[in-house]
Amino acid sequence: MPPNTTATTGDTATTGAAPAKSGRKKGRRARLIVMVLVLAVIGGIAYGAYWSISTVRASFPQTKGTITLQGLSGPVDVKRDGNGIPQIYASSDEDLFMAQGYVQAQDRFWEMDVRRHMTSGRLSEMFGKGQVKNDEFLRTLGWDRIAKQEYDTKLSAATKKYLQAYAAGVNAYLQGKDGKDISLEYAALGFINDYKPQKWTPVDSVSWLKAMAWDLRGNMQDEIDRALMTSRLGPQQIQDLYPEYPYSRNKPIVQEGQYNALTRSFRQSGGTGTSQGTGTAGTSGTTGGATGGSAGSTGATGSSASAASGSSLTSQLAGLYNVLDDVPTAVGVNGQGIGSNSWVVSGKYTITGKPLLANDPHLSASLPSVWYQMGLHCRTVSSKCQYDVTGYTFAGMPGVIIGHNADIAWGMTNSGVDVTDLYLEKVSANGYLYDGKVRPFTTREETIKVAGGSSKTIVVRQTQDGMPLLSDRDDELVQVGKRATVNTAAPDRGDGYGIALRWTALDPGTSMDAVFAIDRAAGWSDFRQAAALFDVPSQNLVYADTDGHIGYTLPGRIPTRSSLDDGSVPAPGWNSKYRWTGFIKQDELPYEYNPKRGYIVTANQAVVDKDKYPYTLTTDWGYGARSQRITDLIESKIKDGGKISTDDMRQMQLDNSSEIAKLLVPKLLKINLADKNVRDAQKLLEGWDYTQESDSAAAAYFNAVWRNVLKLAFGNKLPKEVRVQGQCLWVDKIDSTGPVDDDTKVRECGERDADQAQPDGGDRWFEVVRTLMNKPDSDWWKTPRSGTRPAANNVDQLFARAMIDARWELTAKLGKDIDTWSWGRLHRLFLKNQTLGTDGPKALQYILNRGPWRLSGGEATVNATGWNAAGGYNVVWVPSMRMVVNLADFDKSRWINLSGASGHAFSAHYTDQTSLWAKGELLPWSYSGKAVDASTSDTLVLKP
Repeated sequence: MPPNTTATTGDTATTGAAPAKSGRKKGRRARLIVMVLVLAVIGGIAYGAYWSISTVRASFPQTKGTITLQGLSGPVDVKRDGNGIPQIYASSDEDLFMAQGYVQAQDRFWEMDVRRHMTSGRLSEMFGKGQVKNDEFLRTLGWDRIAKQEYDTKLSAATKKYLQAYAAGVNAYLQGKDGKDISLEYAALGFINDYKPQKWTPVDSVSWLKAMAWDLRGNMQDEIDRALMTSRLGPQQIQDLYPEYPYSRNKPIVQEGQYNALTRSFRQSGGTGTSQGTGTAGTSGTTGGATGGSAGSTGATGSSASAASGSSLTSQLAGLYNVLDDVPTAVGVNGQGIGSNSWVVSGKYTITGKPLLANDPHLSASLPSVWYQMGLHCRTVSSKCQYDVTGYTFAGMPGVIIGHNADIAWGMTNSGVDVTDLYLEKVSANGYLYDGKVRPFTTREETIKVAGGSSKTIVVRQTQDGMPLLSDRDDELVQVGKRATVNTAAPDRGDGYGIALRWTALDPGTSMDAVFAIDRAAGWSDFRQAAALFDVPSQNLVYADTDGHIGYTLPGRIPTRSSLDDGSVPAPGWNSKYRWTGFIKQDELPYEYNPKRGYIVTANQAVVDKDKYPYTLTTDWGYGARSQRITDLIESKIKDGGKISTDDMRQMQLDNSSEIAKLLVPKLLKINLADKNVRDAQKLLEGWDYTQESDSAAAAYFNAVWRNVLKLAFGNKLPKEVRVQGQCLWVDKIDSTGPVDDDTKVRECGERDADQAQPDGGDRWFEVVRTLMNKPDSDWWKTPRSGTRPAANNVDQLFARAMIDARWELTAKLGKDIDTWSWGRLHRLFLKNQTLGTDGPKALQYILNRGPWRLSGGEATVNATGWNAAGGYNVVWVPSMRMVVNLADFDKSRWINLSGASGHAFSAHYTDQTSLWAKGELLPWSYSGKAVDASTSDTLVLKP
């Protein structure tokens, strides 16, 4: 059995009261409001004055009639359909984007305001002292500072003009309004402070891209987790948990793509060109050494794990994780569990004869949805007015992020390429060590204003290449750094160690230029040039056009590394050989255009086969369960001359098939079980088609078995820093030198929030279990007896134990009668307002939150209603929208949003799309002037 990782015989994991960490909250995520505000809101409801119907309606947008806006050069029409989705018609670019700012502020300004305070590290100005720690960390990252540099030095004059127009539109909406006139939430906030919304600026919009990039930043979470696991697992055990990507079974995105001469030379030379090395499990490295190594999906690496040994590094990284976990999410789940599906099918395989393109990004479930549907139309497309585009936007940012114009359509999925690295820095009173010399930090002071309290000033330290010292933002991290011990290969400890971050988004970029360039692209060449500007975050972009072409391109500012470092674990910052060596040139990045197979699928799998490409893009791809299932569905439709329709694409998005069930169920059905009640549950799996419908009892039982397999085989053997909060185990004691050999046991309780803990049950764990099933006597399959539950010494015995545990878990949750079981009773979606609705008395939650909805789908299925197996069955992330674009007739395209157009809690459009979304339905997506007019319910005219 993996050494020093198991509960003692007869002891089970508990969810009792774990000792709370000093100064930390339980359930930290996105709690933006202190309790005094909650109590004040409830008091206000009881008082009644602020919560009358007239007060609630005062913040609703005007959608009919005429409004005068200073700054417009001509009239603008805002046409809303029955779901409140606006289509804007103007005669100049500036008027178009000014109107976009005005309309988005009408529906979503509270959301926009909270976001800009988050991106600028100013949440405390709205919500008080409870947000100071978050602000300190966000000021250290300096998103708004970088955004201002982008605006001042990188963005084109046209982009600046559009951002200014957008800001003018937002401010025109704000003019003359009190908070209670803008949203219910401002009325609530007014009970405890005198906060008043400030004017919108162009930099506020640019900063939003930094928040988006943060949540889509790549493998930082895996980098931390691998290092944390070294406290209780050896290099081979960690490698077991990060297996090779299955290239032979799950195809990469680019299979017929073109590269430049460098790549062709690499392939011709047998793959020995400029590729970085990936190391060997457990090998020691150069300066800094390794303390056991860690595995990436391209092979284990030990050369750059860290310089701090065992428990000190573990505490350091655990402290960093806690800081990261406190940061409110913008679009994702703090970088973990984020996926997406997008695929495009050539016209030769479609009913229409033109391409079909589908997209459904998987992000955190939020209310309102992160997306805002909108059309931006020039009445006549010309040099004066260049846009005729529709799709999904971000409230707070001009332009369309995903959608189509008159010529092309595009979708996005997270590429997962590694654009972040953590560095352990040798810190002293005079600076940090670098190649044998102490260099001074670059420092700046940041003053944090606090509503209802005193301001606080912090000092931010950065290395010479702009890496902020993240560990300065947590007192515990600072102390742990001072206590850190090192191995003999590392320099003297001095004042200890800090952790610094290198991230491409901390350099000014041009992603805002890319948004507008894509929106007006007229063909593949335009699209590729526009995509090259999209430097952060790096996304998989799929493409189709009305001429029948399809394509894929990977943009982004992607670093290259030396052979000593593959980016999979924290590196020694004092050795320049571990610093980035440059960036991959745009013409060296993979792309594909009109592949012979007739379709392209992106679902976070490997972009390209590692043996056919000279650079390491990441060691942490998604493992391809979703992408291969989509590929199989397409292949099954087009075999023997079959054709694909728009509705076929929609049905593919709803596919609930469980790939891990296909692997495990045949084995589970062969296991002999003594208990009749457990056998009755086992029989649910007989004849099951592996689809996870919300009314399926078989899906409920299988997923409970899967959760218990993971818990018994892996979860109970992982270090406390990655286990779910409150799960307590008696484990063998370890100290800074390793395991203590005197059989001393200590009680350790998990420290992670339920939606961030491991094992999360995603397709990496599919691959872990698939691989280990070939080793039926592996120590991973061993687990001790617990009360009346039997011990396990091999895979069959552990599966039997998991089936027993799952039966009684569901008995407790759903009742003894298995006829009443269903997956949807376990797998529920709650939509919570991300500020006032995340905590506090039930009355407040009732006002702002919605749900639950019982959902089909599951983890790593195409219908990816994700849940974390370590924490429970509730839905954590979702297809945040779904769209299918019909390139033969745009008016026959379809779309849906997770919630609705409005951010106003009592609006008819707050969650009017959610029930349709939950059932897998799509709304008509009007594009032509005729179709928009036919679907219009309300028209507002904005006049100069």
